[in-house]
Amino acid sequence: MIIIKNGQELQNMRQACKITAAARALAGEMVRPGITTGAIDKAVHDFIVSQGAKPSFLGYHGFPGSTCISVNHTVIHGIPGSYVLQDGDIVSVDVGAYYKGFHGDCAATYPCGTISADAQKLIDVTRQSFFEGIRFAKRGNRVSDISHAIQTHVESNGFSVVRSFVGHGVGAQLHEEPEVPNFGAPGRGPRLLPGMTLAIEPMVNAGVFDVRVLKDNWTTVTLDGKLSAHYENTVLITDGEPEILTVAEGL
Repeated sequence: MIIIKNGQELQNMRQACKITAAARALAGEMVRPGITTGAIDKAVHDFIVSQGAKPSFLGYHGFPGSTCISVNHTVIHGIPGSYVLQDGDIVSVDVGAYYKGFHGDCAATYPCGTISADAQKLIDVTRQSFFEGIRFAKRGNRVSDISHAIQTHVESNGFSVVRSFVGHGVGAQLHEEPEVPNFGAPGRGPRLLPGMTLAIEPMVNAGVFDVRVLKDNWTTVTLDGKLSAHYENTVLITDGEPEILTVAEGL
């Protein structure tokens, strides 16, 4: 069942999303050669708690971190720890915060030091594909109209869209209906209605779209070992233009 949020629920969710966005920004500012992914995770955890919220990911189905930090060929669900970031890495940070009964969810990929032109293009195309998608996140359209726009932009730039994992509704639960794939034909799936809140999150690989999950049952990597990037925001469907909720202004 797709849950439509009312005014008070959206007010709480906006605050959860502001905290989430600020946590993502903090993590991005910390990405530099020589720092561990665990240190970034601790800083994000402490920030979220300082805002009166809880990290959405910590303990979720047993996940051990407050953030997912995925480096280079890791697509998603990287477990933060002792890895020391190196010059040239690309670092995807996915974060969620739970506040007054609602979750925010967002992600971005950051360059560590000096990265290759190809890696920068991957980051840029992934981010732009999100914005191509939300052009269609409007009342009366269908979920797959977003999906198709994302896929078209990604593939026109020579990259591939991960198919094994998709975006999703978000609200009182971290993962709600509907699923929001980053691929597919337009005109399919649920019709978009005001009050729907969606985590739209292109996951884009430099090579093939196939992935595999490592033995820790979390870390998901590209099958061919090539780079991957991730970009995500929580988006509200309105009567007009979509509203990106995961912005940190006014926190």
